[in-house]
Amino acid sequence: MIIEIFQDIVCPWCRIGKKNLTDALANFTSEPVEVHYRAYQLDPSTPTEGSPFRDVMLQKVRADEAKLSGMLQQVTQAGQGSGLHFDFSKVEKMPNTLKAHQLIAIAPEDHKKDLVDDLFKAYFEDGKDIGNVDVLLDFAEKIGMNREQTSTRLSAKEGLEQVEDDLDFARQAGVSGVPFFVINRKYALTGAQPSATFLQALQQISEEQTEEEA
Repeated sequence: MIIEIFQDIVCPWCRIGKKNLTDALANFTSEPVEVHYRAYQLDPSTPTEGSPFRDVMLQKVRADEAKLSGMLQQVTQAGQGSGLHFDFSKVEKMPNTLKAHQLIAIAPEDHKKDLVDDLFKAYFEDGKDIGNVDVLLDFAEKIGMNREQTSTRLSAKEGLEQVEDDLDFARQAGVSGVPFFVINRKYALTGAQPSATFLQALQQISEEQTEEEA
């Protein structure tokens, strides 16, 4: 089974959805699963240097500070339900995530999951600017990538074509929100579903595929 996750690193529901899927996969024994991370940008127009987080959010949701705080608290509580911590008081910037997606694209396959988890944590728990190349290179080093070589590869736009292909696919498929999960290039699930819902869907899809092949 192949699961493709379309996500953006600044999307809290993507982090929650990915965690719930991971929990479901721990109990899914019907067949081996490959997980691939696909790029999606909630706002491709974000400047390269990023924008002030709260200003962007207030404008995006057309809300005042009180309403925005309530929305962020709702996300925080949902994260706690999935075993994740969010600290929006530390998030000062809404970064452009193109470089982050590019780094994920060129990261070794067996380290992509750790890198994605690290970037989510860095942004939502530590308030790191994950649009900053130096910050990204810190996390590349953490998973064993050579800092200087990775910097050169990013500058040479390696991996960017794959990122752009992902973005094009999402547009053509009509993906208007993330997380968005494509299973075996045939089935789709959207949103941060509970782990039990993911598990039920995966089992059903596996059974249907087995019947079709019989």
